Order: sequence, then C-alpha cells, then structure tokens
Amino acid sequence: MARIAWYGAGMMGSGFVEALCLRGDEVAVWNRTPEKARALERFGAKAYDDPRDAARGAERVHIILSDDGAVDGLLERLAGAIEPGSLVIAHTTVAPRPTAARFERSDRLGLEFLHAPVFMGPQSCREGTGMMMCSGPVARFERAEDELKKMTGKLWYVGERTDKAATLKLVGNQMLFFIVAGLADSYALARSMDIMPAEAYELFGHFKPGGAVDARGKSMSEGNFKAAFELTMARKDARLMLETAAAGNVPLHVLPAIAQRFDELIAAGHGAQDMGVLAVDSMTARK
Repeated sequence: MARIAWYGAGMMGSGFVEALCLRGDEVAVWNRTPEKARALERFGAKAYDDPRDAARGAERVHIILSDDGAVDGLLERLAGAIEPGSLVIAHTTVAPRPTAARFERSDRLGLEFLHAPVFMGPQSCREGTGMMMCSGPVARFERAEDELKKMTGKLWYVGERTDKAATLKLVGNQMLFFIVAGLADSYALARSMDIMPAEAYELFGHFKPGGAVDARGKSMSEGNFKAAFELTMARKDARLMLETAAAGNVPLHVLPAIAQRFDELIAAGHGAQDMGVLAVDSMTARK
C-alpha cells in the first residue's frame, strides 16, 4: 500500500482517486474547490484544504489540473513540502514548451518529475482502461512503471525528451477534433438531402474511414504522395459536396477551408499527386 498525494478532483481525477482507493492505496486529495475533494472521502481518501498538508509523507504525487498555470502555481505552493525522492507525475494536458521548462525547474528543486498525459475518460480512469503516455528520464519512468500500468489499459513510454508526451497529446486531441468536425459536416451534407444523421451513421458501419490513418497516414508521414486519389479529383468531389449542401440550404463549416487548401495546392502544381499532399508543408516544418 502506497501513500499518494493527488491534486485535482475533476471528473478524471475523481475516477483515478476512486480506483486508487479501491486498490488499497492511502490517498490524500486536494482540489481548488474543497467540496470536490471531500466528496472522495466516501471511497476512503482523505481530503485536505491545504495542498502542502496533502503532500507530507507521500511516496508519489499525482497532478491533474486544468492547464499550465494551474500546475505551475501548485508546484510553487508545494515547494519544500514534497518528500525528497518522491515521484511527481503530472497528467494534465499542457503545452510542450512550458512542460520542458517544468522539468528543468523540478530538477533544480530536486523533484523527480514525469509527464504522463492520458487518452482516457472518467469511466476508463475508474476501470484502468484507455491509454497513458509518459515522457521523462528513463530511470524515473522505471520507478513509476508498475504503478502507472495499474492506472490504464495501455502505457506507452515515449522516451526521455521531456516535451514529447505533451506534444503527442495535443496531436491526438487535434485528430479527435478533426474527426468530430468531419462528422458534423458529413451529417450536415446528408441532411441537405433529407437523410438524417442516424441514417448517415449507418454508412460508417460498412465503410470504415478510420482505415485511412493506417494506409494514407503512413504514406503522408513519409512524404510519399504517389496518387491513389488525385488531388484534382478530390477537389471535384469537394465541389459536389459544397454544391449539394448549398442547394439544400445547409451550411458546411469545415469543408470550405479544405477546398480552399486544395485550390492552393493545385495552383502550386500538386494536382496530380495524392490528396495526402495536404501534408506537404509538414515535411519541411521546423523541427
């Protein structure tokens, strides 16, 4: 049984704390809104109003707050309260550059810091499913590995580069945003022809667009734009989509920007290449 200090009792933090308590760990929990921390006492956690009190004697410190400012502000308040040699593991989705700076500050303070953002929802936090990434010094990760594995379905150590997990977390969330936005425009296109979203959803039970990540996604990541679906033909289809939606008086919000980018690339001479040439700029982006 470990003594753990947990900071953040939102939906995901609460799920993690509940699971830790059920596994028999001693959990001290703090939240900016004390009532949320106290609500977790029914699972066996002990709530603290002062974050420094929660940290005392902890073998591990876990942080899942709202943003960079909240994490940095908490770490400042905890200066000197965390036991030397304790692991400090932040799960918050944050920006890459502040994360790298956070590692540097933690090193100067003697804190064993790791960043471990997650692709998990509240229920998967309770059940130990979903996915967690982790970046930071390998020796620290190895200390935390067994316990982190208990918290998630898949644990992926992405290496010692301190800002890598933060970057990949944003990349993953951005893809989720695009998928949701694409679904919204697709349902709108269907609705323009009096096909309801529930009917359009049936299509994805037969046609699996997610397969494009495995197929075209790999080629795009390698800068291979050999045509399987020529950009000029994709632009023609985009025109048909826009015209169909307009005739039905249904606005599309994402596709117009995609069509504009198609036009720019065709004008630049990429029309005969695969539509994956949308990624051409990423091949020369600053590393």
